[in-house]
Amino acid sequence: MQVVGDLKQKKCVPCEGGVKPLTPDEYGAFLRTELTGWQDVDAKMIEKEYKFKDFKEALDFVNKVGLLAESEGHHPDINLHGWNNVTLTLSTHAIGGLSENDFILASKIDQ
Repeated sequence: MQVVGDLKQKKCVPCEGGVKPLTPDEYGAFLRTELTGWQDVDAKMIEKEYKFKDFKEALDFVNKVGLLAESEGHHPDINLHGWNNVTLTLSTHAIGGLSENDFILASKIDQ
């Protein structure tokens, strides 16, 4: 199921498994047309690194992402490393790969 459109207008839906992960062809359109800077990792995750001017800005970003993730019910792996770098990794663990939820949240994070 590939539905390219304004991901920021969509809401993540609970995923308890039982559906197949998106294929590279299916999620490729999201990476090409809707997201900037996100990279495919082993066809199972997407990842992006953010750099900030200092630790406070990086930590503020992490906290904002945490609040957004809670409101969407979909949670990234967050790595605050160094003093100004944050790496976010998204995957739908219940299906062992990528779902539209990953792209919805990535789009909202970048907003």
